[in-house]
Amino acid sequence: MIRFRYLFQFKDGSKKEFVVSLDEETLDLINPQREKPPEWTRLGFHQCPNCPLSEVRSPYCPVALNLSDLIQSFKDCLSFEEAEIRIETAERGYFKQASLQKGISSLMGIYMVTSGCPVLGSLKPMVRFHLPFASLEETQYRVLSMYLLSQFIQYRNKKEPDWDLKGLEKIYDEIEIVNKAFSERLTSVLEQDAVANAVAILNVFAQSISFALDKNAFKKIEKIFSLEQKSKKV
Repeated sequence: MIRFRYLFQFKDGSKKEFVVSLDEETLDLINPQREKPPEWTRLGFHQCPNCPLSEVRSPYCPVALNLSDLIQSFKDCLSFEEAEIRIETAERGYFKQASLQKGISSLMGIYMVTSGCPVLGSLKPMVRFHLPFASLEETQYRVLSMYLLSQFIQYRNKKEPDWDLKGLEKIYDEIEIVNKAFSERLTSVLEQDAVANAVAILNVFAQSISFALDKNAFKKIEKIFSLEQKSKKV
């Protein structure tokens, strides 16, 4: 079992703790059963336009269902409120004094990818090596590395690889649609903006990947690898 422990400690001494457990083989979220989920978690409530699920087989949105406790916990919180945020994994710990929206965004990213959403599930390999508070540049590097490694595995298995990243472009186009629709779902139940802005941050990251792929705007990353070539000439 893979576990991520997030602890938010506020200036008044209060704390909020979340422990996310994943199946080590499937990277699926191990979630508790809920007797009566809130109505806003139903699949048909602001369902994403690109969602392939049906209400007959999946009466609830898997992402909304698994985020309901977190959203309930932070629904009255302001995005710019500061907290000491600690994350513990089996390998190491992380600490940052940051706004709630940044901490919630990092935590939500795990839930959204591992809950069973057919669109967001394509990012599961990123969750296995979760990096809290990743910057835009770090995220671009990790996404490109993940996808190119997956294509190398395709190549090794005698399958056609996608070295031009066309498949990655499509993945992120779909992710942007989901993020936008999920934001619309949340606006109907939130009283403050911490959670909504956390989703907005995730979408900014997704848009940055889409933009970079469209414009081939990976100059900073290209420079890193050009350093390797220069060192060989010395």
